[in-house]
Amino acid sequence: MYNFVGLRSKKRLGQVFLVNEKVASIEAAHATGKTVLEIGPGPGILTRALCNEARKVIAVEKDFRIYSMLKHERIARNLVLINKDFLDATDSEIGLNKIDIVIANIPYYLSSSVIGWLSEKHMQAVLCLQKEFVEHMLAPPNTRSYSKLSVITALLFRVTKIISVPKGNFRPMPKVDSVVIYIKPIREPLAEREAELIGLIMQHKKKTVRNAIIDSRSRFNFGRDELARIAEKVSHSEQRVFKLEPAEIFKIAKELESFLDNYNKY
Repeated sequence: MYNFVGLRSKKRLGQVFLVNEKVASIEAAHATGKTVLEIGPGPGILTRALCNEARKVIAVEKDFRIYSMLKHERIARNLVLINKDFLDATDSEIGLNKIDIVIANIPYYLSSSVIGWLSEKHMQAVLCLQKEFVEHMLAPPNTRSYSKLSVITALLFRVTKIISVPKGNFRPMPKVDSVVIYIKPIREPLAEREAELIGLIMQHKKKTVRNAIIDSRSRFNFGRDELARIAEKVSHSEQRVFKLEPAEIFKIAKELESFLDNYNKY
């Protein structure tokens, strides 16, 4: 069984540990016959469930205390433990080319980084994330939670909710509830400039597209009048940003990128 004896969570690592075996079993059901990457196994409740289902489990744990504890327990023969910060691990160190899926209860502060990694590696995952973060991921246009994360998620992934996980299922108990989701990339990642322009537009989501672009001028090497002329050329320039679909915002970002790069030709 999972072991909390003498194991205190480290706040700086965002550690909260799942204690509900039923939740772990639901997550692990997606591991059957697969090679699984687990990020931050903690005391191992999900790790054990994964080892019962998966062909192989590669668990990457930054905290040496936890790594040593799991190593000592010798949970299963199909478990490989790596003591490393996941974000610093190379593809060869984790055997990325043989991994089928990521299944993990990740620290909340890593959510954006892990989503970015999944897009870059074109990897499917089952993740337990903060409820509010998932709400932002799935928020449709014309809602309060609609954000850059909503737009990029809609463009890059297919996301399905699996189960809600109230905060009482973790120790120490966090202040917020969680949600387990299935996430699958549906296209190649955005270019850095594309993501940046989407972010700049969404920073001013209550304004018209034209004004959102003009109000982002501190990030461009253009004066207000020059940027206004560019902003008038893009699609939906007089519509409010938060009412636009992700595909429309992506189109605006691509047009803006082209107009900015070729401004002197106009």
